[in-house]
Amino acid sequence: MSVKLYQPFDTFNFSNNKCFLTGETLQSSEEKIQVFPAWLMSRYDLQDQPFKLLDESMATYKDLKIPCSATVNERYLEPLEQEIAEAFDGGFEGVQAIDQLKLFQWAGKLLYGIIFNEIQMAIRQSHAQGDEFNISQSIIHKFSNLHLMLQSINLPLVFEEFKPFSLFLFKVNNPENEFAYRDEINTLTFSIRLKDFGLIISLQDNGANRNYHRQILEKIEGKTLHPIQFEEFSGRIFYSAYLFNRLPEYNILPVGEEIYIEAMSLKGMSTKPLFDDWLGKTYGQVLESFWKRWGFLLFEIIKNPEHPMTFLLDEDENFIPAENIELGL
Repeated sequence: MSVKLYQPFDTFNFSNNKCFLTGETLQSSEEKIQVFPAWLMSRYDLQDQPFKLLDESMATYKDLKIPCSATVNERYLEPLEQEIAEAFDGGFEGVQAIDQLKLFQWAGKLLYGIIFNEIQMAIRQSHAQGDEFNISQSIIHKFSNLHLMLQSINLPLVFEEFKPFSLFLFKVNNPENEFAYRDEINTLTFSIRLKDFGLIISLQDNGANRNYHRQILEKIEGKTLHPIQFEEFSGRIFYSAYLFNRLPEYNILPVGEEIYIEAMSLKGMSTKPLFDDWLGKTYGQVLESFWKRWGFLLFEIIKNPEHPMTFLLDEDENFIPAENIELGL
């Protein structure tokens, strides 16, 4: 029996009677799982914390759920959650030891869960106003590819000599019990900072962001970061993910019981660079948001627009050790 992929964006069925991962019909609309796993919510007391959606409405972390077959949850998702929970318990070293694909699957499932909720809400609002639900083709393309990759959780998908993501993991001197989470669903970018580590994943770039930042990575990778340094590097990734101007394309090749995913060249027929121009002022606005807890304002950050404020590198372009940064955590 050949393996069959589920493509929810072909029919745009985001009802609660189909499993988000496989498309199989559920026994009940109550067959759901939490988007943010229970183990994470309980450790950081997130259940009733506010979570802002794209339309500016507020939910709580525990409100966010997605329809999921009990069998799929038990067979595939719960073991993944257990593996990630144990890795997170081990801090930086535990997360460093786990397969990067597992981290991608976990972060991707979480981000897709948020996307699913956003789409459901947008469809409801459109119908309530008597309008047709509209979404750009480029966003559908991105979300559809992410869902395709997520099926590596439950299907024998093989990524043919590429990773669909860029992943960055750092040891960070975080305050005890801090939980910092951020996402940008339009660019499919994710970051989380807790215990003694920070993790950033650009979920749909075929490694382009890692290559784009390779020069600074050579100086900071393997170093322990102050939280403001991690947030600065996160700001760089979130901004460059916004500048990334390609929509990755893939060939899907069923071979026996497996499905091979082959990435097509990001360059394609275009001579245009993969990333649009980096603008100091726009990047400064990103930093202002990421550095909010430390109170830096845009005019301070971009006093010199060509060289915005940085805590990562000194004037000689050398890494600034975390212990040399005199700021509150």
